[in-house]
Amino acid sequence: METEYGKILSSRSDSGSGEDSLDRLLPPAGAPRRKSTTSMSKTEPPLLRTGTRTIYTAGRPPWYNEHGTQPKEAFVIGLCGGSASGKTTVANKIIEALDVPWVVLLSMDSFYKVLSPEEQVLAASNDYNFDHPAAFDFELLVATLRKLKQGKNVKIPVYDFTTHGRHKDWKNVYGASVIIFEGIMSFADKQLLQLLDMKIFVDTDSDIRLVRRLRRDITERGRDIEGVIKQYNKFVKPAFDQYIEPAMRLADIVVPRGGGNMVAIDLIVQHVHSQLEKGAPGLSAADTSSTSDSLCAGEYPAGQRLTHHYQKQRNKSR
Repeated sequence: METEYGKILSSRSDSGSGEDSLDRLLPPAGAPRRKSTTSMSKTEPPLLRTGTRTIYTAGRPPWYNEHGTQPKEAFVIGLCGGSASGKTTVANKIIEALDVPWVVLLSMDSFYKVLSPEEQVLAASNDYNFDHPAAFDFELLVATLRKLKQGKNVKIPVYDFTTHGRHKDWKNVYGASVIIFEGIMSFADKQLLQLLDMKIFVDTDSDIRLVRRLRRDITERGRDIEGVIKQYNKFVKPAFDQYIEPAMRLADIVVPRGGGNMVAIDLIVQHVHSQLEKGAPGLSAADTSSTSDSLCAGEYPAGQRLTHHYQKQRNKSR
């Protein structure tokens, strides 16, 4: 018998239904372009108000205890997925549902390398590959995430997508109970994987991702449609096929339909809460086989665990 979750999985290819239909995702004809954005615009302002509390998404203030440290390492969630798959939306949904006061949302976009003059010329003509592991400063990224996990104060670069450089002033971020790290190449580095306690892949239909990217780059980054499509065909789609989609096998949880899949988000939140109560990281990259049965890790291939867990829950409720 097909489960309710099975229906959710099969609906991934229905790119013309719901609020994410292609026509509704495209920017309206003649809409004004808003020039430029920076990598940190996703996390401003650094707080989120829910019905019960204010959540600080830049971590704890520096005076959060008398020693300036936290008693245990933060729980780090890694979100991977194609460009415009809804990673940031999923991250925000998790933050809202977690309802813990201190959370850091860290975007991989902040860690693009500064381009040389020659590379900037290529970028201006949409001929620079931003969708390759070599485009990111993994050394800085790993060092930053490791310090954040330990509860230390860090400075996060602010990347400007129009100048393809970093702003002079970096952003201060402090320790937190939970860190959510999202990016297209968030599973592409071995040292980075070792810092992730839970790995989530956001799986969204390719047509939806393309239209979302068109809307974002045209309205938010001042790009023209021809340039966006050229870059997508030349770099974005090949990178997804070569680097991003194969990384799905590393995920502890695969979330179809992104932020609209509240079943998956609720299960993620339940597991994170259980790990926070235990005071220890859960789905450690070093040993996923020893994970609790809540996500059936070690018994089923990555990407099937959430489905199986949901089926078990459905059977229990009958």
